[in-house]
Amino acid sequence: MSSLEATGPVLDADGRPLDRIVLRGLSGRGRHGVLDAERELGQVFALDVALHLDTRQAAADDDLNATVHYGLLAQDLVTVLTGEPVALLETLAQRLADVALAASPRVQAVDVVVHKPQAPVPVPFADVELCVRRTRP
Repeated sequence: MSSLEATGPVLDADGRPLDRIVLRGLSGRGRHGVLDAERELGQVFALDVALHLDTRQAAADDDLNATVHYGLLAQDLVTVLTGEPVALLETLAQRLADVALAASPRVQAVDVVVHKPQAPVPVPFADVELCVRRTRP
């Protein structure tokens, strides 16, 4: 099971699972981390995002305005991923979630998984992931 599926569905007001638009494997070089070397050299970060929303109106009308333009969202997310450095993955994930929630008022919740496969971990490992879910207030 992927980290995006581990948290389960988001339900609408009637108890029905919302639809999901998923972007997997977005990546870019960032300078995030607490170590000076991470800030100086940078490293590749990857990102998976799931947007929870009702897409029935978009499907019925075949209307992009009734859903999320995921191409533009992908660009905005990578801009954050490669942008202003932060010390913690938690801060980065929050910023990414804020951008994803702002993509459309139709988005009710987002799941963000930030991958840091080159983290300075002193033993063999495959990846470090931080998974967060944020909901619209």
